[in-house]
Amino acid sequence: MQIKRFSDAPHYEAPNHFDCKSMRLAGFEEGGPENFWVGCSHFLPGGGAGPDSSPMEKVYVILTGELTIRVDGKEQKAGPMDSVTIPSGEVREIVNEGNDIVTMIIAMPYPPTS
Repeated sequence: MQIKRFSDAPHYEAPNHFDCKSMRLAGFEEGGPENFWVGCSHFLPGGGAGPDSSPMEKVYVILTGELTIRVDGKEQKAGPMDSVTIPSGEVREIVNEGNDIVTMIIAMPYPPTS
């Protein structure tokens, strides 16, 4: 077992994200998970990511606020304790259209190694 304290979570810059602060909660470290990593992102009002895609699937779990997700011209909103699965290769855009900070957990596999 390994416990990683929130106070020790390193910050990282997520590509193509704006008005967002992200921390790595688990993964990419000795003794951490072997098949996936977990992050936590805070999106300020107006903040978001994309449009872009990833070669790996991912899952978002919204903890606070409401996030708008756009895929293939369709738009849906996700709120507290909703989970969103984004399949690999799917182009998505996410944005915080409200005035509250959106906090979400992200879980995804490690990138492939070459």
